[in-house]
Amino acid sequence: MKPLSIVGFILTWSVAIAQSPVDVAESTLKIGGLGEEVFYYGFAEGDQLIFNFTEVNGKELKEVEITELPSSSKYMDFKTRKIENKNLFIARAGIYKFRFTNSAIGGRICKFKIQRIPASFNTQRFNTNVYWRSAYDTSYTLVQERYLVKSDTLITQPIEKITKVSSQNALNGNTNKTVIDFTLPEETVSWSYYIGVGREGQAAYEAARDKFVNSSAAAVSKIAGYGTMAALAIYGINTFSKVQGRDNVKYWFIPDWQSVLQFQAGGSFNQYKQGDVINEAAQMKAPLSGPVYIGLFNDNMVEPIEVVFKVTAVQVKQQWATRTVNQPQVTVTQVAYLKNE
Repeated sequence: MKPLSIVGFILTWSVAIAQSPVDVAESTLKIGGLGEEVFYYGFAEGDQLIFNFTEVNGKELKEVEITELPSSSKYMDFKTRKIENKNLFIARAGIYKFRFTNSAIGGRICKFKIQRIPASFNTQRFNTNVYWRSAYDTSYTLVQERYLVKSDTLITQPIEKITKVSSQNALNGNTNKTVIDFTLPEETVSWSYYIGVGREGQAAYEAARDKFVNSSAAAVSKIAGYGTMAALAIYGINTFSKVQGRDNVKYWFIPDWQSVLQFQAGGSFNQYKQGDVINEAAQMKAPLSGPVYIGLFNDNMVEPIEVVFKVTAVQVKQQWATRTVNQPQVTVTQVAYLKNE
C-alpha cells in the first residue's frame, strides 16, 4: 500500500499545481482620450484564462475585448467600470489580443490582471510571451512601362563662319560691332565653340584638327564626325593651343534679341559668357535649344579683323516605346507567434 500512497500523493500534488493560477500580466495603464491600448499574450491548450479589470476612478471604459487571433472575438464588454474573474476556456493553444478602447475625451486610468490555470503540470511553464516576425507577400500588377528602344548620337555643325568686323574709325562708316546668330538643333545635350582672329586663329584651328585626326584619341569613338570639336563638346577635352597675334576680339554670348539690340545701340545688355581673346575654344552645357547670339566687338582704331567662328553640337536622338510588364508589389506585415510552437 505504501507505493500506491506515494503515487496518489504525486497525482494529487500535480493536480493541485496545475489548478493553481499562474500570473501572466498585471499592469496599470493610462488610456488617452479617444485612445486605445492593445496587449498580446499566449495560452496553452486546456488553460483557464482568468481576467480582472477595473477603472481606478470608477469611470466607464467604452470597450474591453478579448480576441483569439486572427479574428475570433471571445469576450467583449461595453461601458464597463469593472470586470471580476472573467473565465475563458482555451480550447487550443494560441495568441489572444486584449483591447482597451476609450471613447471619452478625457483619459482613463485602468488596472488589469491576467492569469491562467494550466490544464496539466506539462503546461505549467508555458511561455506566454508573444514574438513578432516580418512576413513578406509579393503580388504582381500589369503596368505600362516606357523603355528606350535605341539611342543615336549625332554630331552637327550649326555654324561655321568667317566674319569681318570693321575698325572703330572705318572709312566706310561701318560699325565695329557685329552679331552672329545660329540655332541649336533639337535634342542637343552639349556643344562647343571655337573663336579665332585672323590667320593665326584660323591656323590654330586647323593645326588642332589635323593633330587630333592623326592621334589615337580619334579612334576612341565610332560616332560619325567625331573630332577635336566633338571631343570638346562631349568630354570637355580641349586640344586647342593659345596663339600669339596682333589682333584680338571681344565677344559676348547674348541670351535674347532685346539684349542684342541694346548691345548694338551701345547700352547695357544681358550676357552669360564673355571674353577678350585671339583664339579660344570651350565646352557649353547651356543653353541647349533655340537661337544663340554672339556679339563681336573690334577695339582696333584703324584695322578691321576677320573672325572665324565654329560650333559643333552633340545630339542624342532617342526612340521610346511602351510595353506591358509585371510590376511586383511587396506587402510587409507583422505576424505574431509563440516560441512554444
